[in-house]
Amino acid sequence: MNGKPPAGFPGAAASSPASSDPASRVALAEVTLINGAAAQGCDVSPHDRGLQFGDGLFETIACRRGRPRFLAWHLERLLLGCRRLAFPPYELGDVRDEVRALARDTDASLIKVMLTRGVATARGYAPSGSETPTRITVRYAWPSEDPAARQDGVQVRTAALRLGENPALAGLKHLNRLEQVLARAESRDTRIAESLLFSASGRLVSGTMSNVFIVRKSRVHTPRIDLCGVAGVMRRVVLGEAAHAGVAAEECILRAEDLAAAEEIFLTNARIGIWPVRLLDVRELAPGPITRRLQEHLAPRLEDPVDAEH
Repeated sequence: MNGKPPAGFPGAAASSPASSDPASRVALAEVTLINGAAAQGCDVSPHDRGLQFGDGLFETIACRRGRPRFLAWHLERLLLGCRRLAFPPYELGDVRDEVRALARDTDASLIKVMLTRGVATARGYAPSGSETPTRITVRYAWPSEDPAARQDGVQVRTAALRLGENPALAGLKHLNRLEQVLARAESRDTRIAESLLFSASGRLVSGTMSNVFIVRKSRVHTPRIDLCGVAGVMRRVVLGEAAHAGVAAEECILRAEDLAAAEEIFLTNARIGIWPVRLLDVRELAPGPITRRLQEHLAPRLEDPVDAEH
């Protein structure tokens, strides 16, 4: 993989040499841009509202064969977040062009775009309305993967932490991820690929980094994201693929008893596509026929993505 900046970004800052530890190499950014320019040392103000209050949004975009997957839908969610948080008008064309340029130079990469309200122009929580948004774009190398996760399934656990419910933020990928941080910190077992989260009122919501689907009687169900949680782009794609594959699928309220009765469980996010669940706490499962059918339908769109909505 090429860590050089793509055309159009002369001098973009590559990371310092990676250590011999594979996990450390994954964590290092290949390229970091701030408002379109190469990062030089510390270019983010300590007064930026994203740092001070988590007042911002982010998208993590998987890129294969030099193209971003489902970029239009990532931008659509980012725009929804800007409107919901009442950001100043922002031209997302700059984000689109930047992501495409950074993806073009790689065979496989992850690009994270963070958009904050910008540097505070007044003290306190209330925005003044005169802020200028800050855009931070980071390209990472594609992490090493175990093929068994997609083929045989992964081990997951149920988190003790419960998500707070706030419809004003539901669906958005905002910068405050402390609930997810705490949930992941509950277990240090490296065999656990994900932790499933319920809300304060007992509704199944998602994993810490993924959306969750269950299958019962050949029907696919995924939690409604109206009180909390992130409405994932891959979740949206899979719901569409289910329709194309002739699989009944719906968003609905799910609780612990629904999870316990599931015949198949699978997880989705922008990078992994679909991971079957083979072990939930102490309950053994197996990748089922519906999960397999959806994986097959999805595979071409993941390996050779078209930078478009459909």
